[in-house]
Amino acid sequence: MTERKSLRVIVADDEAVIRMGLKSMLHTLRHKVIETARSGTEAIEKVKQFGPDLLLLDIKMPDMDGLEAANILAEQAPLPIVMITAFSEKSLIDRAGEARVMGYLVKPIDEQKLGPTLDIAVARFAEIQAKLKEADDLKRRLAGRALIEQAKQRMINQGLSEDEAYHRLQASARRRQISLAEMARRMVSNRRLL
Repeated sequence: MTERKSLRVIVADDEAVIRMGLKSMLHTLRHKVIETARSGTEAIEKVKQFGPDLLLLDIKMPDMDGLEAANILAEQAPLPIVMITAFSEKSLIDRAGEARVMGYLVKPIDEQKLGPTLDIAVARFAEIQAKLKEADDLKRRLAGRALIEQAKQRMINQGLSEDEAYHRLQASARRRQISLAEMARRMVSNRRLL
């Protein structure tokens, strides 16, 4: 059995007793509560300030509910979020799924379920981030390929063969010690380089 990685956690719940109980459970699980928050707004501020590994976030809180806070964080400071709530109604669970949270626990929190829920949340988040990065890399490569084709086409229009255009582009990139896509971008945006 592999040893559980220690996480830096922020606990956001409007009830002090719940925050203290979760802090104790997390300590037992060898995680560190670096901050606590009493509202959705405060949770967002503290996540941005302290950059935790995970956020335990109550749904029903004053000023901004946890689901709204989770949506904002998904856009501005993505991290694994586990929702905690005293309510298990389907509409809340559906909203939690839409908020891209990685787990959902109903109060009272069972310490034996907390550890595995956090592990799964962190693993799922890492998997999603890896897929997003892969998609972003693919998008960037495709955009680079399109620029290369555009630069080549401009040189072909000036009388070079496709092979000559590609080799000239390649030689220019090598000389400037930049990528082929960057050289193509420069050529497309600056006609004098053609």
